[in-house]
Amino acid sequence: MTLSTWITFSRLLGVPVLLYGLHNPTPSLRWICLAVFLVAAGTDWLDGYLARKLDQVTELGKFLDPLVDKLLVLAPLLAIVELGELPAWGVFIILAREVAIAGWRVNPALTGSSAISGANLWGKLKTVSQMFAIALLIAPLSDRWITLELTAFWVSVALTVISGAIYLWPQPVVTEKS
Repeated sequence: MTLSTWITFSRLLGVPVLLYGLHNPTPSLRWICLAVFLVAAGTDWLDGYLARKLDQVTELGKFLDPLVDKLLVLAPLLAIVELGELPAWGVFIILAREVAIAGWRVNPALTGSSAISGANLWGKLKTVSQMFAIALLIAPLSDRWITLELTAFWVSVALTVISGAIYLWPQPVVTEKS
């Protein structure tokens, strides 16, 4: 395995910490969860950068990176739903999109290619917006921040839907003219 793939895999270590820390969170535990989440989210950028810089882009990395991203996003969102701080249907939209696109990306019959497709710009924007919203939601901020937290969450839901539609929207076939 490449260095970038190991970094991707190491992000998984944050998921059980987040789930444990957000089960019955105190303000101190929430700050710890925020730190863990931000480190894990930062490694998402790092592994991609290293994979490109060191020419270590692999099919395994293209498969694992979005899978780990999904777990890192969905684990705290589900914990926050359990705390009653988010509506489950909003998180379900994110979950449904992630499952649909994950299946689409690895299915050669749907993509027309046996290679696993990487994330496009909209997928990356979606991920960044989700990470930002989750960081706000994890942080033990005062009630004055609730509007920003929820706005960030709903913007991330909207970008989730938009990026999913773009992935599924039929792309025009480009033919070469002689």
